[in-house]
Amino acid sequence: MSEPKRLFFALELPGDIQQQIVHWRATQFAPEAGRPVAAANLHLTLAFLGDVSAEKQRALTAMAGRIRQPGFTLHLDDAGQWLRSRVVWLGTRQPPRGLLQLASLLRSQAARRGCYQSPQPFHPHITLLRDASHAVKIPPPGFHWPVPVSEFVLYESTFSQGRTRYTALERWALTE
Repeated sequence: MSEPKRLFFALELPGDIQQQIVHWRATQFAPEAGRPVAAANLHLTLAFLGDVSAEKQRALTAMAGRIRQPGFTLHLDDAGQWLRSRVVWLGTRQPPRGLLQLASLLRSQAARRGCYQSPQPFHPHITLLRDASHAVKIPPPGFHWPVPVSEFVLYESTFSQGRTRYTALERWALTE
């Protein structure tokens, strides 16, 4: 029997936008503000699934394959900090309806299949810094990255040699 995998559904950011965000982050936040998330790990989680067996993974991927929803554009134009979780994030002032629908569907279907879902409302965000133990100055409004979203991804999270890596396992296109 195979070991469970730590999985989540997310939106992948295009490489050029990842690099623009990393550059912006370096100019906006002091090095001691927190531990930067690697460019390749920048993503927007739609539904965290936790440790999932191969059988449950098959059920979740079958469910994901049945989703029929149009793509949308995500506008990254907001930032903030959660002091309790020690995270600095990048997000959107007006989440597109398609994003909220997709996350809601994935979270509810995951819960039906026994994957714990936080009771907290969905707050679409990209984690920029971890271990931000003190309040940091949040950049003023004026930054903006439009991100066209045409697919969502099932990722596996692994921790090895002191690093977290996210590996895309499957992708599903959003309909036109």
